[in-house]
Amino acid sequence: MSVAITADQLTKEIRGRKIVNQLSFTINKGEVFGLLGPNGAGKTTTIETLLGIKRPDYGSAKILGLDPRKRRREVFEKVGVQLQSSSYQNNIHVNELCRELASLYQKPRDYRELLRLFKLEKFKKQPVEKLSGGEKQKLSIVLALIPDPEIIFLDELTTGLDTEARRTVWQTLLKLKKTNLTIFLTTHYMEEAEILCDRICLIKNGSIVVEGSIPELLAESSQSNLEDAYLWFVGEDEDE
Repeated sequence: MSVAITADQLTKEIRGRKIVNQLSFTINKGEVFGLLGPNGAGKTTTIETLLGIKRPDYGSAKILGLDPRKRRREVFEKVGVQLQSSSYQNNIHVNELCRELASLYQKPRDYRELLRLFKLEKFKKQPVEKLSGGEKQKLSIVLALIPDPEIIFLDELTTGLDTEARRTVWQTLLKLKKTNLTIFLTTHYMEEAEILCDRICLIKNGSIVVEGSIPELLAESSQSNLEDAYLWFVGEDEDE
């Protein structure tokens, strides 16, 4: 099986604190891999360091065999990214935003087709800021897919959504899963991880606590569901 992402002892320190601490894992092509942990565990910084947005202090990352800091343009063409920190200029309309993003890539997907696929076509002339939370999150998936990527990174995609909107986004991701796209997602929703992920990695204070498939984690913790297993491995959620 071909490898999509590798991290080898990946470490990132910010203001004297190791936010990402010697993370090592391998993600295969077509896999949905979930990075789970409490607030402040280092999930977003892990994505930024994997992508070369932040320089690692130690260790290395490879995206489709490429060093993301040395081969930035090639990696840029092969991945789609949605980060928590994503923000858009005021009053930009949905179709303008999609068109601007598509212009950055050599072979983008037709954004109009993606808007139809995600049932956002009727909003194409609306300002992004007028969309509901669920619509914005679906748009962020559309934006991540415009490069026609081999891998997408989704960071806390459903945080702040109501239950119905969250489930709509999950259904969308389950459809994407069938296309053999590699999906790297961070979440702190256990149900989300159970529904979407082939394999998960639990982290706390920037370090891996355990990694494996959900059946493996349940067996190792002797728990009957992922939420109880998570608490068994990681302890209670805490803001750090």
